[in-house]
Amino acid sequence: MSLEHLWAGWRREYIVEATTRERAGETQVCVFCRLASSGPPSEDNLVVWRGEKAFVVMNAYPYASGHVLVLPQRHVGSLAELTGDESAEVWAATQAAVAAIGAAYEPDGLNMGANLGRAAGAGLPSHVHLHVLPRWSGDTNFMTAVAETRVMPETLQLSWKRLSDAWPG
Repeated sequence: MSLEHLWAGWRREYIVEATTRERAGETQVCVFCRLASSGPPSEDNLVVWRGEKAFVVMNAYPYASGHVLVLPQRHVGSLAELTGDESAEVWAATQAAVAAIGAAYEPDGLNMGANLGRAAGAGLPSHVHLHVLPRWSGDTNFMTAVAETRVMPETLQLSWKRLSDAWPG
Protein backbone atom coordinates (compact mmCIF):
# COMPACT_ATOMS: atom_id res chain seq x y z
CA MET A 1 0.00 0.00 0.00
CA SER A 2 1.37 3.41 -0.87
CA LEU A 3 0.69 6.46 1.25
CA GLU A 4 -0.02 9.89 -0.14
CA HIS A 5 1.77 12.76 1.60
CA LEU A 6 1.06 16.43 1.95
CA TRP A 7 4.31 18.22 1.35
CA ALA A 8 5.64 21.10 3.44
CA GLY A 9 9.02 21.42 1.77
CA TRP A 10 9.82 25.06 2.59
CA ARG A 11 12.22 23.94 5.30
CA ARG A 12 14.48 21.78 3.11
CA GLU A 13 15.11 24.55 0.57
CA TYR A 14 16.02 26.96 3.36
CA ILE A 15 18.41 24.50 5.04
CA VAL A 16 20.23 23.64 1.81
CA GLU A 17 20.60 27.32 0.86
CA ALA A 18 21.75 28.39 4.34
CA THR A 19 24.22 25.51 4.63
CA THR A 20 25.69 26.25 1.20
CA ARG A 21 26.14 29.96 2.05
CA GLU A 22 27.63 29.13 5.46
CA ARG A 23 30.14 26.64 4.04
CA ALA A 24 31.15 29.13 1.33
CA GLY A 25 31.82 31.74 4.01
CA GLU A 26 29.15 34.08 2.67
CA THR A 27 27.74 36.47 5.18
CA GLN A 28 24.26 37.90 5.21
CA VAL A 29 22.24 40.02 7.57
CA CYS A 30 20.94 37.82 10.38
CA VAL A 31 17.14 37.80 10.55
CA PHE A 32 17.35 37.81 14.35
CA CYS A 33 19.60 40.89 14.28
CA ARG A 34 17.07 42.62 12.01
CA LEU A 35 14.35 41.75 14.52
CA ALA A 36 16.55 42.93 17.41
CA SER A 37 16.54 46.40 15.87
CA SER A 38 12.98 46.37 14.49
CA GLY A 39 11.50 48.74 17.04
CA PRO A 40 9.03 48.16 19.83
CA PRO A 41 7.01 44.94 20.04
CA SER A 42 4.23 44.91 17.48
CA GLU A 43 1.99 42.68 15.43
CA ASP A 44 4.07 43.66 12.39
CA ASN A 45 7.47 42.49 13.66
CA LEU A 46 5.94 39.73 15.88
CA VAL A 47 8.22 40.71 18.77
CA VAL A 48 6.25 39.90 21.91
CA TRP A 49 8.62 41.49 24.44
CA ARG A 50 11.86 43.45 24.32
CA GLY A 51 14.31 44.12 27.14
CA GLU A 52 17.73 45.74 27.22
CA LYS A 53 19.69 42.54 26.53
CA ALA A 54 17.10 40.06 25.19
CA PHE A 55 13.82 39.79 23.33
CA VAL A 56 11.05 37.31 22.55
CA VAL A 57 9.58 36.81 19.08
CA MET A 58 7.01 34.48 17.55
CA ASN A 59 8.58 31.56 15.67
CA ALA A 60 7.78 32.14 11.97
CA TYR A 61 7.69 28.35 11.46
CA PRO A 62 5.96 27.19 14.66
CA TYR A 63 5.62 23.66 15.90
CA ALA A 64 2.43 24.73 17.73
CA SER A 65 0.47 27.94 18.19
CA GLY A 66 2.23 30.06 20.79
CA HIS A 67 5.74 28.85 19.84
CA VAL A 68 8.22 31.63 20.68
CA LEU A 69 11.96 32.19 20.46
CA VAL A 70 13.90 33.83 23.28
CA LEU A 71 17.20 35.36 22.25
CA PRO A 72 19.84 37.91 23.11
CA GLN A 73 19.79 41.25 21.29
CA ARG A 74 23.50 40.80 20.51
CA HIS A 75 24.60 38.45 17.72
CA VAL A 76 26.32 35.54 19.47
CA GLY A 77 26.44 31.92 18.39
CA SER A 78 26.76 30.10 21.69
CA LEU A 79 25.58 30.22 25.26
CA ALA A 80 29.19 30.54 26.42
CA GLU A 81 29.48 33.89 24.60
CA LEU A 82 26.65 35.48 26.58
CA THR A 83 27.59 37.98 29.27
CA GLY A 84 26.20 37.45 32.76
CA ASP A 85 23.63 40.21 32.20
CA GLU A 86 22.57 38.75 28.83
CA SER A 87 22.26 35.28 30.30
CA ALA A 88 20.17 36.54 33.22
CA GLU A 89 17.81 38.47 30.95
CA VAL A 90 17.46 35.59 28.47
CA TRP A 91 16.54 33.28 31.36
CA ALA A 92 14.12 35.82 32.90
CA ALA A 93 12.49 36.26 29.46
CA THR A 94 12.21 32.47 29.16
CA GLN A 95 10.44 32.32 32.53
CA ALA A 96 8.08 35.11 31.45
CA ALA A 97 7.41 33.30 28.15
CA VAL A 98 6.50 30.14 30.07
CA ALA A 99 4.09 32.16 32.24
CA ALA A 100 2.52 33.92 29.23
CA ILE A 101 2.09 30.68 27.29
CA GLY A 102 0.53 29.06 30.36
CA ALA A 103 -1.93 31.93 30.79
CA ALA A 104 -2.77 32.28 27.09
CA TYR A 105 -3.00 28.61 26.08
CA GLU A 106 -3.47 26.54 29.25
CA PRO A 107 -1.27 23.74 27.87
CA ASP A 108 -0.78 20.36 29.51
CA GLY A 109 2.99 20.89 29.28
CA LEU A 110 5.70 22.87 27.56
CA ASN A 111 8.77 22.11 25.49
CA MET A 112 11.84 24.28 25.97
CA GLY A 113 15.10 23.82 24.20
CA ALA A 114 17.94 25.04 22.05
CA ASN A 115 19.44 23.56 18.90
CA LEU A 116 23.10 24.49 19.23
CA GLY A 117 24.81 24.22 15.83
CA ARG A 118 23.47 23.30 12.41
CA ALA A 119 24.07 19.58 13.00
CA ALA A 120 21.78 19.81 16.04
CA GLY A 121 18.99 21.29 13.92
CA ALA A 122 19.62 25.02 14.28
CA GLY A 123 18.33 26.80 11.20
CA LEU A 124 20.21 29.94 12.30
CA PRO A 125 23.19 28.64 14.28
CA SER A 126 25.05 31.95 14.42
CA HIS A 127 22.50 33.65 16.74
CA VAL A 128 21.75 31.50 19.78
CA HIS A 129 18.06 31.20 20.69
CA LEU A 130 15.77 29.15 22.90
CA HIS A 131 12.43 27.66 21.85
CA VAL A 132 9.43 27.70 24.21
CA LEU A 133 6.17 26.12 23.06
CA PRO A 134 2.97 24.74 24.52
CA ARG A 135 2.05 21.05 24.31
CA TRP A 136 -1.19 19.21 24.97
CA SER A 137 -1.90 15.58 25.79
CA GLY A 138 -2.60 13.88 22.49
CA ASP A 139 -1.49 16.83 20.32
CA THR A 140 0.17 14.48 17.84
CA ASN A 141 -2.51 13.76 15.28
CA PHE A 142 -2.77 11.94 11.99
CA MET A 143 -1.53 14.97 10.02
CA THR A 144 1.74 14.95 11.98
CA ALA A 145 2.10 11.19 12.17
CA VAL A 146 1.09 10.34 8.61
CA ALA A 147 1.58 13.44 6.48
CA GLU A 148 4.49 15.06 8.36
CA THR A 149 2.49 18.30 8.29
CA ARG A 150 1.30 20.58 11.09
CA VAL A 151 -2.09 22.22 11.05
CA MET A 152 -1.95 25.57 12.81
CA PRO A 153 -5.34 26.66 14.20
CA GLU A 154 -4.49 30.37 14.40
CA THR A 155 -2.38 32.98 12.63
CA LEU A 156 0.94 34.22 13.98
CA GLN A 157 -0.71 37.60 14.54
CA LEU A 158 -3.42 36.06 16.74
CA SER A 159 -0.77 34.09 18.66
CA TRP A 160 1.19 37.34 19.09
CA LYS A 161 -1.91 39.12 20.44
CA ARG A 162 -2.72 36.31 22.88
CA LEU A 163 0.83 36.19 24.24
CA SER A 164 1.23 39.98 24.36
CA ASP A 165 -2.01 40.25 26.33
CA ALA A 166 -0.86 37.49 28.71
CA TRP A 167 2.73 38.74 29.15
CA PRO A 168 3.58 39.17 32.87
CA GLY A 169 3.83 42.72 34.15
